[in-house]
Amino acid sequence: MTTAATATANDLEIITLGGGCFWCLEAVYLEVAGVTRVVSGYAGGSVPDPDYEAVCSGATGHAEVVQVTFDRRLIDLDTILAIFFTVHDPTTLNRQGHDVGTQYRSVVFTSSPEQDAAVSRMIARLQDEAVYPAPIVTEVAPLPHFYPAEGYHQRYFENHPYQGYCVAVVAPKVAKFRKTFGALQRR
Repeated sequence: MTTAATATANDLEIITLGGGCFWCLEAVYLEVAGVTRVVSGYAGGSVPDPDYEAVCSGATGHAEVVQVTFDRRLIDLDTILAIFFTVHDPTTLNRQGHDVGTQYRSVVFTSSPEQDAAVSRMIARLQDEAVYPAPIVTEVAPLPHFYPAEGYHQRYFENHPYQGYCVAVVAPKVAKFRKTFGALQRR
């Protein structure tokens, strides 16, 4: 079996995903076999080098996102996207649960025309199959710039599994991933 350690730059692909609080998506993708790196951060706003407090205010236009690097030999983009559309609600505009504001919007920032086409196909398929009771409102746009979040946000769930938000919000999303995509879980 090929390992991430032997992956070349040509084998790796990066996509940037926003589905509410970045702690949720980070916790999920850290468990996915074939994912080599997950970084929580900010993208899609107008303020350079934003910090958490500024992004949370909603004034910067940034979304909380995760940048997911994966080895295409081990997992494909469609599977990465299927996980994304399963573990968050892509039908609520600027909110996920009790997290409300543009910083919590459903968004995919792409890094190539091929990614853009793949996301568009995925959304069209989910709409055609009426997977959700409401229209998908996920924004799809080229990645303008990615800013890594502060160090204390990285691997947040792993480091704070018993924090209230992690217990109430993050853990159920990780459990949903495990139930739906158990075969993809890192062993």
